[in-house]
Amino acid sequence: MSNLVLLAICLVSGIVLQRVKGMPKDPHVILNIIILHIPLPSLILISVPVLVWDKKLFSLVLVAWVIFGLSYGFFSFVGHKLGWEKKLIGCLILTAGLGNTAFVGFPVIESLYGAEALKYAILIDQPGTFLICSSLGLWLVTHFSQENLRKRELALRILAFPPFVAFTLSVLLIFLNMRPSGMTENILQHLASLLAPLALISVGLQLKAKEIQHDWKYLSWGLGFKLIIAPIFIFCIYSLLDIPRDIFEIVVMEAAMAPMITSAILAATYGLHPRLAGLMIGVGVPLSFLSLSAWYFLLQ
Repeated sequence: MSNLVLLAICLVSGIVLQRVKGMPKDPHVILNIIILHIPLPSLILISVPVLVWDKKLFSLVLVAWVIFGLSYGFFSFVGHKLGWEKKLIGCLILTAGLGNTAFVGFPVIESLYGAEALKYAILIDQPGTFLICSSLGLWLVTHFSQENLRKRELALRILAFPPFVAFTLSVLLIFLNMRPSGMTENILQHLASLLAPLALISVGLQLKAKEIQHDWKYLSWGLGFKLIIAPIFIFCIYSLLDIPRDIFEIVVMEAAMAPMITSAILAATYGLHPRLAGLMIGVGVPLSFLSLSAWYFLLQ
């Protein structure tokens, strides 16, 4: 649970730092760039090569992709009907479509189901959530930010995106039966450990009480989908599959996690309603502890 306490401390620290005199304008922008170029690729490089790939566990990998697809269809439809601007729709698709399956998900799953259950959580997170964010996520923010890029330019931007480069390199290491070790692994672990603290500080720097009131309607749509609709959908679909009960419970719990920190950073970096993206994390993470408790109680 120390990881969850750390997240809370970093979020509050970001809020407090708003009042520090001499703070440069929009410091979260600099933090976001650092996160996408250093800690996130480092985390991918040490996490993906150690995965144990098993086709029997494909249903775990598929969870994140199903939720992201559902989010795309849901908010595209609702946004069109309600006349939302394109950037708002893109923000909600990305932040509500990807869950915090790692920084909140890992400690929650470990505390509820034991350390052995982490191998299932990693399969939902790495080839699922992280891969989507590094590939389709980048396409989505480019598309909804209304940047007029040709297909070639878009492809080059995705291929040069640091998290995607790190994932590609990680897959190559798997085929070569290699993984970071020794000093390299130690350095990558230290760099990766900066991701969650920096991301929550960045969110805290953007979180303002008056903005919650201003964006409450959109925030309700986003968190309503992520914390209620998505896990209900996964519960109904996966209850029809022949999978062990413990894996079923982990799948539903991961589906009910708060929005992904990195997806909010990505949305904010590309101008997809940065304020709402920050609120999805700042409000979604603490609120998810209540909803996760309810889901765990129901599953038992």
